[in-house]
Amino acid sequence: MNKFEKFQSAIRFKHANKIAINISPANAFRSRCEFAYDKNNYVMHGINKKIYMKTFTDASLEIQNIMPILLNEINNNNEIKEKLFQINFRSNQLNKLMITMIYHKKIDESLIALLNQISKNLDINIIVRSKNFVHGIRGLYLEDMLAYKNLKIFQTDNTFTQSNKYLVDKMISKVINFIDNQRDLLELYCGIGTFTLPLSFKFNKILATESNRKSIKCLEKSLQENKISNVHNARLSSNEVSELFDGRIFNRMNMKNINDYDFSHILLDPPRSGLTDDVISLASNFENIIYVSCNSETYVRDIKLLESFEIDKIELFDQFPNKNHLEIVSLLKKVK
Repeated sequence: MNKFEKFQSAIRFKHANKIAINISPANAFRSRCEFAYDKNNYVMHGINKKIYMKTFTDASLEIQNIMPILLNEINNNNEIKEKLFQINFRSNQLNKLMITMIYHKKIDESLIALLNQISKNLDINIIVRSKNFVHGIRGLYLEDMLAYKNLKIFQTDNTFTQSNKYLVDKMISKVINFIDNQRDLLELYCGIGTFTLPLSFKFNKILATESNRKSIKCLEKSLQENKISNVHNARLSSNEVSELFDGRIFNRMNMKNINDYDFSHILLDPPRSGLTDDVISLASNFENIIYVSCNSETYVRDIKLLESFEIDKIELFDQFPNKNHLEIVSLLKKVK
C-alpha cells in the first residue's frame, strides 16, 4: 500500500470518495535545502550514516548548478572553509539564490571581503552567520513572486517557506477555489504570508497571526510592497489566539479589536505536530476550517477531534516525491 492509499484508507471514516492527487516532478523540485559541511563536501544525514555529496538532484536546477561551483570556491580557500559548519540554499521563481554560510568562529572583515567577491562573481546573495552575528552581502531578504496576481513575497534565510517550487502555486490556487460565502478570515500560523497575500483578495478582512518575528517582518514587507490594506497581522502564537478569544488583551494586537471581525473561515497550517487542544477548541466555533497539513497522521488525528465537521473538499499534494510525506489541503464545514 503506497502513501496515497494509506491516507485514503485512514481518512475513509470521514471521506469515502477518491481523493485527487497533485504530483510533483521526481527531481529538481526543492527550492530550500540545508547541508552540513565536512571533509570538503556537502553532508546530509541518513540512517546511521553521513551522505557526502557535491550536488543534490532533488534541489532546484539553480541550486544544483551552483553547488559544485561554490564548493570549489570554498575548498580552495582555507580562510573560507575554516570552521564552516553549515551551508543552506534557497532559490525562487525568479531564478535568484540566497545562500547562508554558518560558522563556528568570529566573522571578520577579511572573510566578508572574500565572500563579497564570490557573491559578485557568481551573482548570488550570501548570508554569513555565526553566534550573535549575521551579515547579508546583498541584504537579508529574498524576493519571490507568486503566480496569483504576480504578488511579491519575501523570505529570510531562517523563515519557513513551502519548499516544492512546482506545487506551491497550485496549493494557493486550490485554497482559493475551495472558498465560498466568505466574509472575514482568521489565519493561524500565517508564516511569511504565502496564503495570506492571495486570500486578501477573497476576504473582506484578514487577521493573520504568527509567533515568528522574522516571518511577521516578511509579511509586513509584502503587504507594503503589494499595497494590501485589509490584512492586520499580530505576533501571536496559536495558543495566544485562543486566549485572545477568551478576552485576554495583547498589546501586540496594536489596538485592533477581535470583535470588529465577522469571521466566516479560519485557516490552519500548523507544524508537523498538528493542532493543540486549544486550537481544536477555537476552530470548533467556526463555520468553515481551511486545514493545510504537512503530516497525514496528525491530520487524521485532528479530524477525529473535529467531530462536528465534515470534509467538504480535499486534495493531496506530493511535495516530496518518493518520500513518506504528504501535504493535504482541505475545507471542513460544520455539520448543521
